[in-house]
Amino acid sequence: MTPKQDSRVDWSRVATYEDANLLLRLYELRREEKLRKARAWFVAECKPKTKEEWEQLCPVGSENNAYYRMVTTYWEMACSMVTSGVLHPELFIQNSLEHLLVWTRVRGFVPEVRKSLNAPQQLKNLEAVAGMAAEWLSKQGEGAWESFEARFKP
Repeated sequence: MTPKQDSRVDWSRVATYEDANLLLRLYELRREEKLRKARAWFVAECKPKTKEEWEQLCPVGSENNAYYRMVTTYWEMACSMVTSGVLHPELFIQNSLEHLLVWTRVRGFVPEVRKSLNAPQQLKNLEAVAGMAAEWLSKQGEGAWESFEARFKP
């Protein structure tokens, strides 16, 4: 699961107060009531292994589909700030691994969804930053990434 770090991201720069303020703003958004409910549902209930299981769990027009979209697009947006160089990557990763949990849950079926929707870029920022986070987590201690993955894979 650990792709190479995204070449667009500068890990060498020092995090700034602007990075910290943006991170705090992203945290504030996560506290919004409906997104909080969607995140709780995602962690507890969203565990499909295939595109077919995902379609059954989150049919178009359903509340589950709305929750799924809220969670994945929130993290895609946040991760796009990292891949575009707007937000310091290590500061972002150190403060939450929830995006890695989300990618761990969806990575098995997203390639098929991308293909079926002809949307090759869908969740690409999430995928890239999750790869960086998995690599970062691996460096934190022996088995850290494997332990994380075992707790959250579907």
